[in-house]
Amino acid sequence: MFDRTRPYRHLRNPFTPLKVFSDDQVAAMHDAALGMLENQGMKVLSADAREIYRRAGAQVDESTLLVRLDRDLVAASLATAPRQITLHAVDPDRHVPLADGHVAFAPTAGPPNIMDSIGGRRAGTLEDLRNLIKLCQSFEVIHVLGGATEPQDVPVHVRHMEYLRAQLMLSDKIPHIYSRGHGQVADGFEMLRLAHGISTEEFRSRPYAYTVINTNSPLQLDIPMADGIIDFAAAGQVSIITPFTLAGAMAPVTIAGALTLAHAEALAGLALAQIVRPGAPVVYGSFTSNVDMKSGSPAFGTPEYVKAAFGAGQMARHLGLPWRSSNATASNCPDAQSVYESQMSLWGALLGGCNFILHAAGWLESGLTTSYEKFILDIEMLQMFAEVFQPVGASAADLAVDAVAEVGAGGHFFGCAHTMARYRSAFYSPLVSDWRNFGTWEEDGAKTATERASTIWRDTLNRYTPPPRDPAIVEALDAFVVRRIEAGGSPPVS
Repeated sequence: MFDRTRPYRHLRNPFTPLKVFSDDQVAAMHDAALGMLENQGMKVLSADAREIYRRAGAQVDESTLLVRLDRDLVAASLATAPRQITLHAVDPDRHVPLADGHVAFAPTAGPPNIMDSIGGRRAGTLEDLRNLIKLCQSFEVIHVLGGATEPQDVPVHVRHMEYLRAQLMLSDKIPHIYSRGHGQVADGFEMLRLAHGISTEEFRSRPYAYTVINTNSPLQLDIPMADGIIDFAAAGQVSIITPFTLAGAMAPVTIAGALTLAHAEALAGLALAQIVRPGAPVVYGSFTSNVDMKSGSPAFGTPEYVKAAFGAGQMARHLGLPWRSSNATASNCPDAQSVYESQMSLWGALLGGCNFILHAAGWLESGLTTSYEKFILDIEMLQMFAEVFQPVGASAADLAVDAVAEVGAGGHFFGCAHTMARYRSAFYSPLVSDWRNFGTWEEDGAKTATERASTIWRDTLNRYTPPPRDPAIVEALDAFVVRRIEAGGSPPVS
């Protein structure tokens, strides 16, 4: 079987991003978002963040907690944001560049539940989290880690350390840290420093991890998210600032209105990061979809989701920043709906020019559940997109004029010299898809794609091999976790 490991490790999207708005419309949306921040302002619940905004020249009303940002302040802040970012891994070959056509995939993050075909839907555990990290390590098309499930069997004041230790021990890919209070973030940064074996100054000199910051739409930034922006910016680590706007619910019902609101919220967060530390690495995040107007439930992978993704990509490029999108579905199980909604989401993100896709593998139930089978089905889709990104040759040998002459009229190309020299690597070899005829498929059990995916994730875990780790670093990490647990850990901030 042809090995696409290396091309999958570092992906570039060669296609020109699609647009849904004209340049004038994008400029008008940006101007409207600035007007929202100037006139309505952003409600900021963190006193520390309000004081930082105040010192930078923003108008702060302590009675309402509203922060109004002048457009010149926003523009000056955004001018310092880096246009290109490289996340640094322990293994330099695992570094992940963002921007300039690069694409990185990260797994589903945050679901409290887990699902598989045998155990059904249940609360996620530390074992499930470790399993999913092992699966992430096993497929090169996953470049960055994430909170694949919340381990409900680990107390919240120590969960963040067990979560990060699992990432650092079971994978050599870029780790994720939740922003759930200064204490938890500080624990995470110290663990990362130990894992890399570097000084505090060196850790602060380049990004080694990322966090996701979600605003509370409309126009509110809560304490852990604001403090997370502050902590990550001060340490030089990546903040993906992502308003979560659902058109018709916590955002206007029009796509342009929802994106304009999201843009205003993103601008407020991006500006805060740059005020804290000019040049802090930030990513423009988007997660705009619509709701089912009959039930009020979130809907994903819809035509509106795709158009919103195209538009969000345009807004990110208007600022010149790397852009994050998502692979999402509202389906409650790994069925046909889950796949076609995910495929629509991926088309919106990737044809829109996305640099970072969160929830790329495993997402179900509008983000409430991670599915082992859906993880594998998504891996198949991601690998197929990765193949679409591979260059197409058009050399004299690729044009195959001699092969056509060799075969002649009415012949076939199965055995000609041109085919025999290339057949092993000519086409993508599927992970899940079964291309055999009906009779052969039926004789082999007539298994559906979901059933095949179940076998694949179990076999993959059985074959998993952990990356090598320096015993001294493992000892230092374990000692730190024990010491912090004995000290009471760090409860999350709400």
